[in-house]
Amino acid sequence: MSTIIRPVPDDALETTRIGHFLHWVNTEYELELNDWDSLYTWSITAFEDFWESVWRYFDVKSHHSYTSVLEQRTMPHARWFPGARLNYTEHSLGRDDQADDIAVTAVSQTREDFTLTFAELRNEVARVRAGLKELGVGVGDRVVGYLPNQPEALVAFLATSSLGAIWASCAPEFGIQSVIDRFSQVDPKVLLAIPGYRYGNKDIDRRDELAEVVAALPSLTYVVGVSYGEFTVDAELRQRLLTAAPTNSTGLDIVDYTEFGDVSVPLEFVDVDFDHPLFILFSSGTTGRPKAIVHSHGGILLETIKNHALHFDLGPGSRFCWFSTTAWMMWNTLVGGLLVGSSIVMIDGNPNYPDSKELWRIASRTRATLMGMAPGAIMAARKEGFHPTEEFDLSNVEQFGVAGAPLPAEGYEWVMNEFGDDVLLNVGCGGTDVCTGILQASPLTPVYSGQMSGCSLGFAAESFDETGAEVVDELGELVITEPVPSMPVTFWGNDGDSRYFDAYFSTFRGVWRHGDWVRFSSDGGVVVTGRSDATLNRGGVRLGTADFYSVLDTFREVADSLVIHLEDPDGGMGELILFVRPEPGTEFTPDLKSRISRALKTRLSPRHAPDDVVPVERIPLGRTGKKLEVPVKRIVQGADLDSVASPGALMDPRSLDEYVSFAASKRDEVNA
Repeated sequence: MSTIIRPVPDDALETTRIGHFLHWVNTEYELELNDWDSLYTWSITAFEDFWESVWRYFDVKSHHSYTSVLEQRTMPHARWFPGARLNYTEHSLGRDDQADDIAVTAVSQTREDFTLTFAELRNEVARVRAGLKELGVGVGDRVVGYLPNQPEALVAFLATSSLGAIWASCAPEFGIQSVIDRFSQVDPKVLLAIPGYRYGNKDIDRRDELAEVVAALPSLTYVVGVSYGEFTVDAELRQRLLTAAPTNSTGLDIVDYTEFGDVSVPLEFVDVDFDHPLFILFSSGTTGRPKAIVHSHGGILLETIKNHALHFDLGPGSRFCWFSTTAWMMWNTLVGGLLVGSSIVMIDGNPNYPDSKELWRIASRTRATLMGMAPGAIMAARKEGFHPTEEFDLSNVEQFGVAGAPLPAEGYEWVMNEFGDDVLLNVGCGGTDVCTGILQASPLTPVYSGQMSGCSLGFAAESFDETGAEVVDELGELVITEPVPSMPVTFWGNDGDSRYFDAYFSTFRGVWRHGDWVRFSSDGGVVVTGRSDATLNRGGVRLGTADFYSVLDTFREVADSLVIHLEDPDGGMGELILFVRPEPGTEFTPDLKSRISRALKTRLSPRHAPDDVVPVERIPLGRTGKKLEVPVKRIVQGADLDSVASPGALMDPRSLDEYVSFAASKRDEVNA
C-alpha cells in the first residue's frame, strides 16, 4: 500500500510553473485539465499536442517552421518536428533582461570560487566559438573535453554546439583507458584539457595521462590547453603533447584556452535540423565497451525545458545545485538549467572534504532553490544523526532532488522530517539513454514513502511481464510504449542503428525496454528495485536488489552492501551471496551476520535470506555511484577481471580485487 507523506499543496496550481502551464494549455487547446492525472494522461494520449504545447509555451526559437510535430509514430527513429531548424546554444544564454543576472557560480577546490553573469557567459561563448572556428571546427566535427565541472567545460560545450559541431566529455579523474575507450570512438578534431586538479587536499597531476590520451587519438588536429589553478599549460607540457602525437596523425598544434578566439566577433548560431547530433553520452562501461549514445539538439532542448520548468519548477531567479562530474548525464541536466533562465552551481572537487557536510554547506552558501543529492549521501547523513537544516541556512531550498540509485523509505522520511512539507522531495529514475527522468515527482504530485511519485510528462511508461503484457502491483520490466523527443538519434560508429535497436527494442518490438525492474502501484507510487539484468531469480521468484539494501541501510554497523545471485541451472534456489562492508571500527561478528540474515528473512521473505554473508573492505561502484552487481556476479562465476570492467570506469580501481580473490577461493573449495 502506498503511504502519502507529502500531499499536493492546496495552492500548487497557482504558485508553480506547471500550474501556470496547465492553465495556459486549457485556454489554448480548449481543455478542462484540473490536476496532475488529467495533465499526464493528455501528455501521453495526445502527445503531438503536448509536445507542441511545450514548444509554443516556452517559445522555442526556430529559423524554419516545422511541417508536423511527429512525422511517424514509430520506435526507434521517430522523426520529430521535421523542417524545423534551431540551435541548442541559442536558448542557453538568458533573456534580454537577464544580462546582469548570475548565470553560473563556480565552486572549486583547485582555485577560488567565482561567478559569471549571463552577459559574461555570452561573451565567453562568443570568444571560444570564434577560437574553435579558427581551428577549423564546423558542422558535424567532434570536440571533446577532458575537463572538470567548471565554466570552461560549459563554455566549450555551448561554443561547440553553436557551430553545429558535436560535444563529448570525460571527467579528469577517469582512468586513462576509460577516457581512450570513449574518445577514440568519436574521432575528435579538438581536445580541450586540463593538466591537473586538486581533490580535497591532494594535488592530482594528469600530464602523463593527457599525453597518453593524445597519443591514442590520431584524428586530433588541436589540443586546447586549459590552465586550472596552479596547474598551468607551460612550454614543457606543450612539447610533451606534441611529442606524444601519433605518427599517423595529420599534424597537431597546441593552443592556450585564454589566448584563442576574439570576443569582438559576433555570436552567431548555426541552425540545424531538430535531430542533428548535439552531444554524445557514454554508458558506464562496467559491462563492456561504453556505448556512444547520440542525442539531438531539438530532443534535448525540448525535453530539458519541459523537465526543468514543469518538474523541477526552475526559472529566472532559481539556483540549481547538483554535484556531478562531466562524465555523468546529470552534468548535461545541470547545464540545462540555463535553458529556462535558472542560475546553476558547478562544483568540482571532493564532495566529502573537509567533511561529509560539504555539499550542504555549498547549497547554503549559494542559496540553492533546487538541491540534488545522491541516495548514499542521504542515508549516510541519516545514519550519522546529522540535521542539515539545524547547522546550515537551507531556507531557500524549494525542491530536493535524488537520483542515481533507489532511495529506501527511511531516506524519504528523513528528508521530509528535516525539510518539512514546504519542500518537494523529487526522487527520479531515468538515465543516460534519454538524458532525463522517466519517473519522478512534480509540484502537482504527492510524495509517497519509499516510492517515486509517477511518470514524467510525455513518458508513456509501464511495467511489462516477460510476455509483453502490462502488470500492476508486481515487478516487471520498465518500458516506454510511445516515442519521446529525447530518445537517442543512434549509437555512434559502424552499425550504430542496429546496436541501438538491440539495446532497447529487441525484447519488445516497437517498445523501449529500459533495463530497470519496476513496480507500479494501483494506488499511486512507483518503485524501481534495480537493473533488470541484476534482478535475482530464486526458484522462479524475482527479487529486486534495492529491497535488500533498504534493510541493510537500517543497520548502523553496515556502511554499504552488495548482493548477487548465482542461478541453479536445474531451476532450484541457487546461491544468494551478500557482501557487507562494516562501518569503520565495527567488527563483523557471527551475531551481526545472524541479525542481518534474520532481518532480511522477516522484513522481506524467506527467499531473501542469504546463503552467505561475506565481509569486504570495498563495495565496487561505478563513476556515478551505482553498485556493480553484474560485474561482481560475473567475476564470482569465473569471468576474468579484464573482461568484466575497465578499472578506469570504477570509482576505486582496486574495488574488484577482493572479489577476484573470493571467486578463486570458491573454486578451490569446489575442486577440493
